[in-house]
Amino acid sequence: MEAVLDFSREFDVSLMDKVVMAFFSGAGQEQQMAQQVLTQFQDHPDAWTRVPDILETSAYPQAKVRLFLLTAAHISDSNLHQYIGLQILEKLITTRWKSLPEGQRQGIRNFIVGITVKVASDEATLRREKTYVNKLNLALVQILKQEWPHNWPTFISELVESSKTNLSLCENNMVILKLLSEEIFDYSAEQMTQAKVKNLKNQMCGEFSEIFKLCSEILEEAQKTSLIKATLETLLRFLNWIPLGYIFETTIIDLLLNRFLEAPEFRNVTLKCLAEIAALNVGAEYDPKFVILFAMVMTSINRMIPPSTNIAQAYANAGDSGQELVLNIALFLSNFLSNHLRAVETEANRDVLLNAHLYMVKVSQVDEREIFKICLEYWLKLVSELYEEIQSLPIGDSGLLMGLSLGGSNQSMLNGMALRKNIYSDVLSNLRLVVIEKMVKPEEVLIVENEEGEIVREFMKESDTIVLYKSMRELLVYLTHLDVNDTETILTEKLAKQVDGSEWSWQNLNTLCWAIGSISGAMNEETEKRFLVTVIKDLLGLCEIKRGKDNKAVVASDIMYIVGQYPRFLKAHWKFLKTVVNKLFEFMHETHEAGLCRPFTPSGEMRLIRKCLQVHTFYEAVGYMISAQPNKPQQEKLILRLMELPNNAWDSLMAQAAQSMDVLSSVDNIKILSNVLKTNVAACTSIGSFYLPQIGRIFLDMLGLYKAVSGIISETVAREGWPHCDEDTESRHLRTIKKEILKLMETFIRKAEDLETVNTNFMPPLLDAILGDYNRNVPAARDAEVLNVMATIISRLGPLLTPQVPAILDAVFEPTLNMINQDFAEFPEHRVGFFKLLRAINLNCFPGMYHVVMFLKPRRTHETCCSSSYDTPYTVQALHG
Repeated sequence: MEAVLDFSREFDVSLMDKVVMAFFSGAGQEQQMAQQVLTQFQDHPDAWTRVPDILETSAYPQAKVRLFLLTAAHISDSNLHQYIGLQILEKLITTRWKSLPEGQRQGIRNFIVGITVKVASDEATLRREKTYVNKLNLALVQILKQEWPHNWPTFISELVESSKTNLSLCENNMVILKLLSEEIFDYSAEQMTQAKVKNLKNQMCGEFSEIFKLCSEILEEAQKTSLIKATLETLLRFLNWIPLGYIFETTIIDLLLNRFLEAPEFRNVTLKCLAEIAALNVGAEYDPKFVILFAMVMTSINRMIPPSTNIAQAYANAGDSGQELVLNIALFLSNFLSNHLRAVETEANRDVLLNAHLYMVKVSQVDEREIFKICLEYWLKLVSELYEEIQSLPIGDSGLLMGLSLGGSNQSMLNGMALRKNIYSDVLSNLRLVVIEKMVKPEEVLIVENEEGEIVREFMKESDTIVLYKSMRELLVYLTHLDVNDTETILTEKLAKQVDGSEWSWQNLNTLCWAIGSISGAMNEETEKRFLVTVIKDLLGLCEIKRGKDNKAVVASDIMYIVGQYPRFLKAHWKFLKTVVNKLFEFMHETHEAGLCRPFTPSGEMRLIRKCLQVHTFYEAVGYMISAQPNKPQQEKLILRLMELPNNAWDSLMAQAAQSMDVLSSVDNIKILSNVLKTNVAACTSIGSFYLPQIGRIFLDMLGLYKAVSGIISETVAREGWPHCDEDTESRHLRTIKKEILKLMETFIRKAEDLETVNTNFMPPLLDAILGDYNRNVPAARDAEVLNVMATIISRLGPLLTPQVPAILDAVFEPTLNMINQDFAEFPEHRVGFFKLLRAINLNCFPGMYHVVMFLKPRRTHETCCSSSYDTPYTVQALHG
């Protein structure tokens, strides 16, 4: 095999075929050796000289395709990550082209053109070796980006003339033009300089008349389906940049509409072309042409898909071509109506306008998220414009329509005005029903195992579903503003169908309740009260009549979700709020595994997290109530009662630990301690500075526990090494205890108000416990939370802590610096915490920065990182305002 790598000898194509065969068909050592030889071959600077022999004489097709083409694949052998990287010739063109002598560049160019013409001129070869031809085309385009127009000024004319000699060659030339257009106008930003891109664009536009003439002739006269389709695909890539005269002052639109739009084999690509034209945002002088275009396209759409068609059902039963047709209709309508709505929003075009919106509503019902997003973008634009029109009306004493929710006489008055919203009243009513029926979850929750081995709920911040929910909520709020009565009627009718069972299902009820919750604040207070009373009354009745614990749990959770979305209503009705709180307590005592979260989490997983998570949420909620108690003695009694059960568990385990540290060898005991600490964090979060008595009660025991846990982890690391410790379940739970202690202290210090007391009573023992441990530990065992806690402490205590800054930096600075200055991808949390700490010192204890200078003075090896450290606090400060 290695003989292939000897470039001083004549190239043995048959040997290369054997190497390729061994790589793709061999196994074990033989395959690995073939991989190594092929990689070395492609990396050789003279490998490109072998390409003609491989392409013209190789008997093994994969040698042509795999060595010449841009290919990367992953194989199962764990010792190999990928085989055959960038193909030889493309690597040469993109990296070394300018360094080649003119003669060699010309030779390569002529060779690529010749072999492309040869293969593409034969219809059978063009079809059989489609992938090979496509890669040849890509290589030719890469050469064009280097050579055209200055070294190859006749390329366009040569291509046009060659297209007239052979139909299959003409078809391939269309593909080349499409690729060239994409490279110049779509993908050029990150691949070429602005000057080069501008030059290529100007050249393409300057020579476009020849290209357009060729395309027009094909579209007018050709009968070959594949050639017409290739030409339409190429035209599609041109439409967003060619001069407008080629579109509106030629017969191209007529050709698209009359010859291809309703032909099944061309309708999809034709609709794409028309959608591209519809997306053009041009001057009003073209409005008459757009009006005619719109009317003709809608006439064809009505023939292809009659208005009575259930498009959602038809889409579900259709093949790929039928589904693509619905997608392209959505694109065309959305593009046209978004850019040219006012041009067709006239009395003369009223019928076709409403017909188009009828189709948009029907397409919006299709069970395909990407299609719905296309429609949603247009609907949001429409309803926001209609709403702004109403807001600009001089109604009422204020001169503006201040109420976001209209009803009663105001609504009737608006209906009698010549407003745009009245044109679309039926459309908007149908749209309200669609949005309500398709409303997605307000939040997404994943059940995951964290790095400490705990099962936790992870709330997704900006998932696709959440982004979609926010857009749908915005749309439904606008629709409610435009006609609150219709929205209320649709929602109550849908709820009535849940009660009578005609549309009952968990999913339907959840979707309806998410929609009801999404319009909170969109009605005036009186309307909202009437509406909510009706909704809650119906849901309570539904809960009564439904049999089965599961059904009742779903209805109960939806009731609680809705009332939780309407704080204004709860605040104005204290008796009802009291009833809701009592019901919440009942549900929290409920043993049903779905709890309150059935609509938001997989019910089968809820049992894994229900006990701890709901308890912590409960303690935080009650903490807010306690924080509102103005009587201090009474407040302290409430805190004592709230924490009675956690404190009992804590005291019991601390008493056992005082006798023997074996208590920490039990995973169950460790979990109890971790849970108690998390409960304290939850309560402290809401109670705030008033939590001082509880912190004082457990503080010393907590620090003793921190030191004991740190000692156990250190012993494990010394005895078994860090990798084993990191994977050990017990060690991971012990690290959770440390992190929760740090989190509790960080929470308390952030909320504290008596900073003098905190500094005097808490800081010395706290710093002694955590700083020494951080300094002594192996890098991977150091908790980034220590750095975050230090940053919080310094930010809150400020100058009070300046005397402690040297001790803090002595403990954390160099150990952390050594962790983050080797590999910038490692320890990302420590990196963030480190610079947060430096920023906190810089802003709040600036004299302490002199210690950093003195600390680094003898350590010249860290000079670069030191400079970065000084710059970073100011950078972070600028970023965070």
